[in-house]
Amino acid sequence: MPETAELLGYLESMQRIRFFEEEVARLRAAGDLVGSIHLCNGQEAIYTGACAALDLDRDAVFPTYRGHGWTLACGAPPYLLFAELLGRRTGINGGRGGSAYLTAPEYGMYGENSIVGAGAPIATGAALAAAYDGSGRVALAAFGDGAMNQGAVHEALNFAAVRRLPVIFLVENNRYSELTPIADMVRVDKLYKRASAYGITGIRIDGNDPHGVRLAVRHAAERARAGEGPVLLEAVTQRLVGHYIGDAQHYRPAGELDEAAADEPIVRLSAGLRAAGVPASEIDAVAHRVQTEIAEASARALADPLADPSTVLEHLYA
Repeated sequence: MPETAELLGYLESMQRIRFFEEEVARLRAAGDLVGSIHLCNGQEAIYTGACAALDLDRDAVFPTYRGHGWTLACGAPPYLLFAELLGRRTGINGGRGGSAYLTAPEYGMYGENSIVGAGAPIATGAALAAAYDGSGRVALAAFGDGAMNQGAVHEALNFAAVRRLPVIFLVENNRYSELTPIADMVRVDKLYKRASAYGITGIRIDGNDPHGVRLAVRHAAERARAGEGPVLLEAVTQRLVGHYIGDAQHYRPAGELDEAAADEPIVRLSAGLRAAGVPASEIDAVAHRVQTEIAEASARALADPLADPSTVLEHLYA
């Protein structure tokens, strides 16, 4: 069992992501933030556990467009992310990337991609480079359950398997491929079983348990660094919000969200800590500290100047 300090660290990381996403929803409703936004409420344990297992000084993470949580778990400051989403020149990408195109390579996060499944071949390229440059790098490609039906993902899995590349393919199975249950889209909805077709290891894990995710990703990374090739991890979770802000979620059966909310990672870990004898005041203090951090970061970013349109061509040409 992990120590209490480690569990509190998971809780802090997950709450930072949750409070960030809740503030993003507030900013969107207020009109301060525009554009299509995909929140990750309920899936925080995947990002927290996976990033805790990696060596982000050399490893590379390639998330899907639902990437705020990945970026925060990699260690990027909330202030820089708020500034980016708000189109401020102080944003982590100068206000150019917005919600769907964040990138933070200085923190080991090499960019979201709004093309479904496109991160898989890009991560495979990073793993191919690692096979030659001696860096010991492991690449992690994260994508949703629906992306498992994309041709580029199959090509990446096959190429990585044949070349025994150091890459982890992590499926965030939140049970819905946009608005359609994954069980209605495939004959076998245990997606990890597809690994056998490529001759690689496939494992299904509890995506609401940050420590379990950490152990699985750490083992996969150790295998990859040892030259044993890729691993397909299927992390089963459930989002507590719509596919996008404004999604009415009419496709969800009655009571499903209530069940998901009772077992989401923050509620579950908080209950486990209380059962282990950690005082409620200590658990509440974590939430209060993170709430204050997020509120201050949001206010600071809102006060920053907007990005200058005249700089739009910077970084495009050498």
